[in-house]
Amino acid sequence: MSGEAELLGRITVRADIFRGMPIIRDMRIAVEHVFGMLAAGDPAETILREYPELEPEDIQASLQLAHCSMAGEHVYDRLPVREAS
Repeated sequence: MSGEAELLGRITVRADIFRGMPIIRDMRIAVEHVFGMLAAGDPAETILREYPELEPEDIQASLQLAHCSMAGEHVYDRLPVREAS
């Protein structure tokens, strides 16, 4: 299992993608979308099949972000922020 910092490093924020919402590895896949699929009952295997560019650690990173946020931790200051290309 990856450490928290390593997992959160997979989640990035870019002002030019989805208005600065957390995304996975600078791709146009919002963490919120992964949450929505999980909340709808989609297993990780389905998400990975529908988005082959994702890795299992990306889903785990999304869940780590949710956990930290719900625990009241200041997560955004630990997410890599990328400048617009």
